[in-house]
Amino acid sequence: MTAASTPSAAFDHTKYRPVTPVALTDRQWPSRTVTQAPLWASVDLRDGNQALLEPMTVEQKKLMWKLLVKIGLKEIEVGFPSASQLDFDFVRWLIEEDQVPEGVSIQVLVQAREHLIARTFESLVGARDAVVHVYNSTSTVQRERVFEMDRDGIKAIAVEGAQLVKDYAERYPDTNWVFQYSPESFTSTEMDYAVEVCEAVMDVWQPTPEKRCILNLPATVEVGPANHFADQVEYFIKHLSRRDCAIISLHTHNDRGGAAAAAELGLLAGADRIEGTLLGNGERTGNMDLITLAMNLYSQGIDPELDLSNPDEIIQVYTECTNLPVHPRHPWVGELVYTAFSGSHQDAIRKCLKKQQADEPWQVAYLPIDPQDLGRDFQAVIRVNSQSGKGGMAFLLERDHGISLPRWMSLELAPHVQKASEQVSGELSSDQIRAILDASFKREAPLSLKGYRLDREGAEKLTATLVDDKGEQIALAGEGNGAISAFMDAWQRHTGSTVSVVDYGEHALGEGSDAVAVAFVMLNLDGKRVCGMAEDGDTVSASLKAVLSAVNRGLESSARSEAERAEEAGPVAV
Repeated sequence: MTAASTPSAAFDHTKYRPVTPVALTDRQWPSRTVTQAPLWASVDLRDGNQALLEPMTVEQKKLMWKLLVKIGLKEIEVGFPSASQLDFDFVRWLIEEDQVPEGVSIQVLVQAREHLIARTFESLVGARDAVVHVYNSTSTVQRERVFEMDRDGIKAIAVEGAQLVKDYAERYPDTNWVFQYSPESFTSTEMDYAVEVCEAVMDVWQPTPEKRCILNLPATVEVGPANHFADQVEYFIKHLSRRDCAIISLHTHNDRGGAAAAAELGLLAGADRIEGTLLGNGERTGNMDLITLAMNLYSQGIDPELDLSNPDEIIQVYTECTNLPVHPRHPWVGELVYTAFSGSHQDAIRKCLKKQQADEPWQVAYLPIDPQDLGRDFQAVIRVNSQSGKGGMAFLLERDHGISLPRWMSLELAPHVQKASEQVSGELSSDQIRAILDASFKREAPLSLKGYRLDREGAEKLTATLVDDKGEQIALAGEGNGAISAFMDAWQRHTGSTVSVVDYGEHALGEGSDAVAVAFVMLNLDGKRVCGMAEDGDTVSASLKAVLSAVNRGLESSARSEAERAEEAGPVAV
């Protein structure tokens, strides 16, 4: 062995042991197919929240709660009320302010300790439907090195916790209780022992096929490949004596990058329910991403029973509540996942789209689903592929005009510059590029901003006056976290349309008293992305005018599409 190939002492694979294979004969999961959505459970407000550098504020929790309900989640773990006053107060807000819709159950987590269980039930007084999720760790390493207890001692903790949960629930008969137990670190627990502990918990709860308990099998740490987890789940289910009395739930983590795969194979192994978070936020490398798994099912023609048709809204709320970015290559909903930078890919997409019929299954090269299902249009797919001169045009605009384009705005501008370059069959000057930028993204009609008033005491309240192309004035009023947020609120109140900010950027042009602000905005307007820009000596005016530019472009695009449809339909017979 040469010196160059000698392994580093600090990178020594021999210190690790492979996972022990499950003693599973005649495994069935490899030959099965998932045909329907599982029961979904969000743990964003508990597992996701506790993994944040800065946990969510009450307002952020409320915002996340509303999103989770909106997309259709029926079971939502809302916190650890016995361990946090903020979580306790949030649970009370949900119940006392009647924020839990019919058919939605709140879930809370608690350790198998009496004073914590008592506090948990105190937080749930008055709840209509609630899942009490009790757990204790059962893995070999936890037993031996953390608790220094044998199998019987750890099982006794689980049994005691189950009995306490049952006893306290009987004190509050007006609530529809569902009991859930997790053998924490299930993947590092001997399978026969995991079954033994869960059977002991079921002996206490005495579930029935009509009143099932939930047995949640967590990959608290992902220690092996997805097929190993599937074997564990199938073994557990095969050896559980009262399978019809339990909902088998999975909670996978992403330490090896396989959380979604493990959950999907776990469904093949017979699980009924999946716990996870939006966009995979969670401890260490994260939880199983509910959106990824749901969209995996959707792409196979299975109804995920969740409304994921507006990922821009999901991303906006997620980033606002977690202060975490979304990777542009994130599966299904990342900014760049429906783009192809290769010319051959672009050519294949264009040819397939020409042949794709509305009444046939989706068959387009490089696009596993129709981007329009997620509010992404084909113009965006082709636009981002048109990279010619993108870096050069951005450099010229910044050097000669002081305009620093956000990256997403560069992508929007690129096809306009490329088209102009092809028309002149030559080089474009920085002045020509600037003119293309203005012509493409500045719109002052049919709506223009006449004036505004912003009250910044408490929630920012905005009143604005617009003028339409007939000279008539339109009064708007709204409130939000900032001027743009308040304007979004005002616009939605006035029009009833759905609008949200996907991205925004602004900076000063020049210095001193003569400096003006230039603002760029990307909106999701009724499910379609549209960009606008504006300049003004007042920063707020620039931002509001940029929003109106985008709105005007959206109205212009809608009118053009309607005219094209009318032209295709031909004259109406009378």
